[in-house]
Amino acid sequence: MAQNERVFPVYLIAGFLDSGKTSFINGILADGFAIEDPTLLLCCEEGETEYDRTSLHNVTVVTVEDQEELTPAFLLEQQRKAKATQIIIEYNGMWQIQDFYVNSMPESWVLYQIVVTAEGPTFESYTRNMGSLMLEKIRNADMIIINRCDEALRAALRKRNLRMVNRQADIYLENTDGTNEDYMDGTVSAFDLTQPVIDIGDKDYGFWFVEIMDTPQMYDGKTVRFRAMMCKPPQYGDYFTPGRFSMVCCEEDMNFLAVACIGADVSKIPEKTWVEITATCRLEHWDPYGEEDGPVLHVSSITPCQAPEEEVVQM
Repeated sequence: MAQNERVFPVYLIAGFLDSGKTSFINGILADGFAIEDPTLLLCCEEGETEYDRTSLHNVTVVTVEDQEELTPAFLLEQQRKAKATQIIIEYNGMWQIQDFYVNSMPESWVLYQIVVTAEGPTFESYTRNMGSLMLEKIRNADMIIINRCDEALRAALRKRNLRMVNRQADIYLENTDGTNEDYMDGTVSAFDLTQPVIDIGDKDYGFWFVEIMDTPQMYDGKTVRFRAMMCKPPQYGDYFTPGRFSMVCCEEDMNFLAVACIGADVSKIPEKTWVEITATCRLEHWDPYGEEDGPVLHVSSITPCQAPEEEVVQM
């Protein structure tokens, strides 16, 4: 693409059938999204909800039934006919997002935002039965909206650790009454922070890791106890970084969730040994954190222990 060639923003709305994609699009169009900019709306999946015709002024709707239709030539031709300066795509839930921007998207199109919608009551079953498809959507999203949530479902979804898959996306839980709230609001913990020692269960390690990294202020001065695998990177000097491997749906998604620790002599503890650690969290400087302070665990006790029954944290 030439340096001065115009680019056109693309907003891709992804999610499984009846997850709220059309309702989301109706909402942004009703708010005036297309008033000043001629818009091409590509409908790649039709559910029960229809587009609100009163909001389709300045919008050209094109239905795409087969993924093979999504070629750069076809898309540019539809844009030319619509005289569109921006594009919304209601993407088919069974298609991978990567296929679109690798194989289909014209060079002059720029993916400005990926919004993923999901229906709260069916989220667990889709994750269990279509893990790789669900994971790919969550991982690529800039915004995630999980709708039709009640109090119990919100608690269960927060336990699900979506931040493990995508720590950058804005995640919102839309309640059954139409209100919404941030997935991680920084004020509520899944753990009882009033305890003198907060025990982190083996199955809760992944959630705790996300929480202490995203909202470390909640843990400043708190003492925690957990099991982890020893890791001693030589470049960190007196610091050591025990942690747990996590997996969302397959081995390709493995990550090591390590926490910064200091204050104990671990010279005689071999690498990859399982240890139980009791430590107090302090917000302070550590070079890998850069300019901002982060959680550093000051260890008061560290002892070898048996590995958890499930060594890998399942997300």
